[in-house]
Amino acid sequence: MTGVRVDIDKPLTGLLGDTTARDYADKLSKFNAYAKPELRRLIRGLDLRPGMHVLDAGCGTGDALNWLLSEVTPSARVVGVDLAAAHVAAARLLVPPEIQIHQADLFDAMFEPASFDFIWCVNTINHLADPVDGAIHFATLLRPGGRVALGQSSLLPDMYFAWDARLERATNDAVRRYYQDRYHIDEDDLKAVRALVGILRQATLRNITTHTVMIERIWPLDEATHAYLCETIFRDTWGERLRPYLSADDYQQLARLCNPLHRDFALRRPDFHFLQSFTLATGEI
Repeated sequence: MTGVRVDIDKPLTGLLGDTTARDYADKLSKFNAYAKPELRRLIRGLDLRPGMHVLDAGCGTGDALNWLLSEVTPSARVVGVDLAAAHVAAARLLVPPEIQIHQADLFDAMFEPASFDFIWCVNTINHLADPVDGAIHFATLLRPGGRVALGQSSLLPDMYFAWDARLERATNDAVRRYYQDRYHIDEDDLKAVRALVGILRQATLRNITTHTVMIERIWPLDEATHAYLCETIFRDTWGERLRPYLSADDYQQLARLCNPLHRDFALRRPDFHFLQSFTLATGEI
């Protein structure tokens, strides 16, 4: 199946407007670099064994493919699938040739049933229009006793401003309302972010377990954390788009905290303390 492609104009879309042309490559790479210590520890705790066949469903830029491969070599099969052309291109530059990477929709009939021993799916299931259907599809790809792991960051609200919880709540609410307006979705559409256990149970998987870790960073920040927070959150996620959803005073305060040239820039504050949760829920067929 190496080299499978899909038509870039094919109208494949997810809940948040994901298409083959959507490009989160830079943000994904920065998240993986920042969260690498915690994600690698979680993978090491999954009791993966040499020779396993592993699928990364929604592999993004491919960082986890290398981490998974290190746990199942030799004689293993590691495969990544992602919808976005830019993600697949980035992943193919990152991983060794023995890892297969396909640009495709997760529901495409690419693999025979019972092809894999383990499926890793991180920050992806909530993008599907029907996450339960996605988990059911994953189950058909597993061999007897196989497992699927659904990972999701931020089931608990992230802490950005340890010194101002009110502004933090207002900012998070503004982001949520922006996404609801931008993608014409409501609270019901967003529930998959926190519904990992329910999704696995509805897919009739068994022996369900969960493990939540806290990604915690304080000032001074390491380079990977600074890049992730500064470039993908403070610059890209926040900013002018939030102005309609904040009071004038809150917007001006947030703008100062997001501006690396301002003396109030949050990531230079000695009291900067950042917390982000990451939850991994696993189920077995």
